[in-house]
Amino acid sequence: MKSKWYELKPKAILLRQKGTSLRKVERLLKIPRSTLSGWFKTIPLTQKQQLILKNNHRISLIKARKSAILWHNRQKALRIKSAENEAIEVFSKLNINDVSVLELALAMLYIGEGFKADSGTGMGNSDPLILKFFIKALKKCYNLDTNNIGCELHLRADQESDIARKYWSEALNLPLTNFRSVSIDKRTIGSPTYPTYHGVCVIRYGNIAIQRRLISLANKFCMKIVS
Repeated sequence: MKSKWYELKPKAILLRQKGTSLRKVERLLKIPRSTLSGWFKTIPLTQKQQLILKNNHRISLIKARKSAILWHNRQKALRIKSAENEAIEVFSKLNINDVSVLELALAMLYIGEGFKADSGTGMGNSDPLILKFFIKALKKCYNLDTNNIGCELHLRADQESDIARKYWSEALNLPLTNFRSVSIDKRTIGSPTYPTYHGVCVIRYGNIAIQRRLISLANKFCMKIVS
């Protein structure tokens, strides 16, 4: 007994001989893959036809990968947006005008990123936003005088000192006179720097009492949470 798709067999075979994949023939003619497999396994293909099939398969894989990348990028964008919305919700519950809240945030940043040596209060980072927060929080919590801030730059070999000073001066809203020294990492000679990297800026403030207060506050908060 002939199957109900038998009349489509010549068309299916012709498509196959033109280099159409089994999956695509199945989709075009609505014929079960098991039926197509039975028909196609007895069809001799020339070397040229086999080459066409392989090439079409390769093109299909490339398209599938591109589609997968686009899908993953869209999903990632949705997850990022969801995280941002959750952060906004948490942020809306905080009283950022409360100096105690700001000082705790500063303390938690400091215990992770700040200097712990007895040379004073300080922090180094390549992200201007982190250092801008550090300076602003110090001013709000302790009435810090920015004239007493000393800045050091740690640059790669292919970075211009004057350009870096100007960048960080504008980024942190500090006068150029605050930038007192620049060091160059000679190990980076011959290695190009990414355009978005402007080196590491170190902020120093000589008041050791602030450092001790911040570290103590952060430690007490952590111990309270874990106890």
